Amino acid sequence: MSTTELTKDNFDEVVADDGFVLIDFWADWCGPCRQFAPVYEAAAERHSDLTFAKVDTEAEQELAAAFEVQSIPTLTIVRDRIVVFSQPGALPEPVLEDLIGQARDLDMEEVRQSAAASEEQPGQGEPSGQ
Repeated sequence: MSTTELTKDNFDEVVADDGFVLIDFWADWCGPCRQFAPVYEAAAERHSDLTFAKVDTEAEQELAAAFEVQSIPTLTIVRDRIVVFSQPGALPEPVLEDLIGQARDLDMEEVRQSAAASEEQPGQGEPSGQ
């Protein structure tokens, strides 16, 4: 399976329908992004059961801002509409494969409970309003 171009217009459809989405935030002018692209494309071919999406940060600045992307390339993994991984940097193939395996092995019920617990605790990464 090839990669899907992710935009703010198709974001909800892609993320809701698939449940397990890897997102590569990139730009045409970015050398490390161009180096990572073949690794990402090859992983997309090997893992045809997952959705591999790409966000052109120049064209989709609003989407990149929503994910707080500050450096590219940035790889983000979303499972069941929860960001379970997000990190800048071009990953070598073995590291990407290991990361995909770890994301597959996550207990999503545990992740949901953890996410709900951190949302209930004020002051955990949120401005206190003072």
